[in-house]
Amino acid sequence: MIMNEMLTLLLALVAGVLLGVMFFGGLWWTVRKGLASKRPAAWFLGSMLLRIGLTVAGFYFVGGGHWQRLLLCLLGFAMARFLVTRFTRVDEKPTALEGEAGHAA
Repeated sequence: MIMNEMLTLLLALVAGVLLGVMFFGGLWWTVRKGLASKRPAAWFLGSMLLRIGLTVAGFYFVGGGHWQRLLLCLLGFAMARFLVTRFTRVDEKPTALEGEAGHAA
């Protein structure tokens, strides 16, 4: 019985990570596509509705009325935010003007 609960909680954590990767990865993808689009508002609005809808539905089904599952799902979601942010980071070198602007402060 205890192992079954532990497995359920572990699966809630994994589901949270997957929901987070979908949400934040989708946001990253939307920004890249939306900025290059002729209709960025449609991209951003459509993406927001889809990402929020899927995420809320995922949390609802994973939680299943148990606050422990919901909490671990949220923890996994936050972990995914860190992971997606880390893997999608763009390391740009500052231009000469940006370097000089730092000296003005």
